[in-house]
Amino acid sequence: MIRSILLTASLMASGIVFSQNLKKVSYQDGVQKLNGLVTSNAGKKLPGVLILPAWKGIDDEAKTAASELEKQGYIAFVADIYGEGNIPADNDAAGKAAGHYKQNYAEYQKRISLALEQLKKNGAISNKIAVIGYCFGGTGALESARGSLPVVGVVSIHGSIGKDQTRKNGAISTKILVENPADDKSVTPEDYNNLIKEMNEGNADWQIITYAHSKHTFTDPKSPDYNEVMAKRAWNHTLMFLKEILK
Repeated sequence: MIRSILLTASLMASGIVFSQNLKKVSYQDGVQKLNGLVTSNAGKKLPGVLILPAWKGIDDEAKTAASELEKQGYIAFVADIYGEGNIPADNDAAGKAAGHYKQNYAEYQKRISLALEQLKKNGAISNKIAVIGYCFGGTGALESARGSLPVVGVVSIHGSIGKDQTRKNGAISTKILVENPADDKSVTPEDYNNLIKEMNEGNADWQIITYAHSKHTFTDPKSPDYNEVMAKRAWNHTLMFLKEILK
């Protein structure tokens, strides 16, 4: 227990240090100002990873992931989906905001596309780009594949994997990794089976890894759901996947 607390404190402190190495990048969706973050290696010609944050917007988990990806030789860009002045203040607001983009998936895909353009402008090699996302961002990772956005692969980390079943399944050329916590109450067996059906019908290159004894936000050190062992495994699986498709 003490070891876990110390590790969490260390990771939180590291996240603060890491965020100081991230540069703010402002961009637009019409009149809406968006504020993303890019790693300090911006401007170099390197593979790129777009990070889609959880439902409350850019957080320490997304920032830490960006800085860790920079160490692995990637330019990372943390997307701003909601925009300046629209960051949710609490869980209720976050649920409404995330729900809007899940329902209006074309708007979500557009915001992801705009962030991808910023990633390219900051040096990412255009044919070596992937998307990873946490929670609500995991949904966005799957929407990147569904929308045929110009990325090689996507990683959905404890994302909401359900989709409106009135939407038709289409071809999916993007490689997909889904990191699914076994005890995530927000994912139903029906959601799980429908996702497999969707990916198979789309002839996708896909894999799902399920992590035992793990609840929804199992990768976030600040969450009561945090599972240190499984979080490390999930991150290693993410790095393995990115190395395969981008290097």
